[in-house]
Amino acid sequence: MSGYDAARDAALGIFWHHAPQPAQPAEGPLAGLTLAVKDNLDVAGMPTTAGFAAYAGRIAAQDAPAVAGLRRAGVVILGKVAMHEGALGATTDVPRLCHNPLRHGFTSGGSSGGSGAAVAAGFADLAIGTDTMGSVRIPAAYCGVVGLKPTAGVVSRHGVVPLSPALDHVGMLARTPRLAALGVEAMAGEDPRDPASRPVPRGWRAVPQAAATLHGLRIGLPKPIQAAPMEDALRTAWDQAAARLRDLGAEVRSVEIPGWDPGATRRAGLLLIEAEAAALHADLLAAPDGASQAFRAALAYGRDAGTVRLARALFRLAEVRAGGLRALDSCDALLLPTAPQRAFAHGTPIPADQADFTALANIAGLPAIAIPWPAEGLPASVQLVGHAWDEARLVGIAEALSAP
Repeated sequence: MSGYDAARDAALGIFWHHAPQPAQPAEGPLAGLTLAVKDNLDVAGMPTTAGFAAYAGRIAAQDAPAVAGLRRAGVVILGKVAMHEGALGATTDVPRLCHNPLRHGFTSGGSSGGSGAAVAAGFADLAIGTDTMGSVRIPAAYCGVVGLKPTAGVVSRHGVVPLSPALDHVGMLARTPRLAALGVEAMAGEDPRDPASRPVPRGWRAVPQAAATLHGLRIGLPKPIQAAPMEDALRTAWDQAAARLRDLGAEVRSVEIPGWDPGATRRAGLLLIEAEAAALHADLLAAPDGASQAFRAALAYGRDAGTVRLARALFRLAEVRAGGLRALDSCDALLLPTAPQRAFAHGTPIPADQADFTALANIAGLPAIAIPWPAEGLPASVQLVGHAWDEARLVGIAEALSAP
């Protein structure tokens, strides 16, 4: 079992609220495993701040369904962990600084930066995150762990402070693909309180029932990524992962994704997020002390964008969603780098393109898993994007890629 170390975790900036521990040993398929919860999900009796000063006094009356499912599975909830304010950012330096356990002074990513850091530091076996355009997979990439975002609707978002109902997902971070999948299975369940919730198909599992056989699988390398700027270490990792898939018997080839320009798509997604967040959090726009100036400025930008700009963004996102689904008509999964860069130092310029490669899965509502890839210095990361409800196949491919 991993454990809570007050001095260590305070130094890293991971810890947020410490949960009381149960008197009786846990039972269930995840019995005894420790869980950290991003501070935008409700845990009964604990604050849910989402990083907002205005929400410091909010105490949850009951667990969010995702948390309740994990509790039933037997996890020991350690407490809440740091996140980027409002889930709108990929550095986790507001309202507090969260360090990357792999290199002090560097970002752990975001917005689920505390979740990624908690797993990487050995603070927790599992950590819940939310992912709107990559906020589970980017921290996983920067911290050298696994991040699994399931198909849209698999995990209820009830009891989660929302950012963008169109793109928000709840996901899981862990050290291995299988453990992340077990966490997603425990969280899964139809919930009428979430309008996007859907029943999973009969027999659905996130965990593969046998070791994956990659012979005959078709893996697509999206052409728009091939011309995209990225660190050399990420391009090398992507090439090496593709080569390993070929060695394991998969057919790997380039695929078109009609309409997908990664940077333009990320900008369109961000405008939608800012507009939806402005509608949901109008109280924070009117309360100068309730949220940071940067967060309120982003919401004001979305509020004032105008219907024509927002309509153009929605048209682009619809085109990209259709293009992603069309690309998967000819292959079983897509292989991409997770982010164009590795973790960088706090206080240095923030790359605008952090979510360029992760946004596609949110826009199309598809499952995606990020896995660490060895590199000199900080780890690199690659991700797989698959068909809706195809988590088990993705996890199986990820396990095969991760095997020594």
